[in-house]
Amino acid sequence: MNSRQQQITQIVNDNKRISVSKLSEILGVSAVTIRHDLNLLESEGHLKRTHGAAVSLNNDDLDSRLEVRFDTKQKLARVAAEQVEPNEAVIIEGGSANALVARLLAERGDVTIITPSSYIAHLVRHTSANIILLGGIYQHQGESAVGPLTKLCIDHTHFSTAFIGIDGFDITSGFTSRDMMRADIAKHIISKQRRNIILTDSNKFGSIHSTSVVDDMNDISMLITDYDAPEGDISFIRSSGIETVLV
Repeated sequence: MNSRQQQITQIVNDNKRISVSKLSEILGVSAVTIRHDLNLLESEGHLKRTHGAAVSLNNDDLDSRLEVRFDTKQKLARVAAEQVEPNEAVIIEGGSANALVARLLAERGDVTIITPSSYIAHLVRHTSANIILLGGIYQHQGESAVGPLTKLCIDHTHFSTAFIGIDGFDITSGFTSRDMMRADIAKHIISKQRRNIILTDSNKFGSIHSTSVVDDMNDISMLITDYDAPEGDISFIRSSGIETVLV
């Protein structure tokens, strides 16, 4: 990584999301050069590319995260929504791909959606879906509730399927999250031992974050991801007894 690329990484992390044109203006180089740098930095795992911009890997803003591989996430969400039967109650913990699942289910109108994510609740506000928004300590950037009150709410709700968000997977560390408080909520949902589904695009594979989301792989019923996920990781997950659907 050269000095300009180091600058780009720092600028992206500071701004969470920044356009190619703005980076070009700040650094005094062409947009073509910036795009080349961003492609390299993405391939090395320093940031994510979106259409005309770059997004920090540490960004919890769901609008920005939703832009990353949006078409892939839409395909994953369609397959995930097909797993839900009419009149089911589902809990959707959070995450950009899971937000798209919530929107599809809300548009169907035959599913009760339980969520600690105010982002998800806001996303489906114009539908007629039955939405139960859980309370708790509000995380401003991630737009989600966490903490003991959220766990208490989960204890007093009933659902048949849970969609869990993750930030990374590695064979040595399993499914992980960058946010300890959200990981705690995900673990509490998983502990109710319903049908637990992890939905993630393949970019999360190979990443290790600070906190485990899944303590026992047997607690996960299904993984839905895309065909770009590493074959070795998929084989390991399947050998752990998790039904794995590639889209």
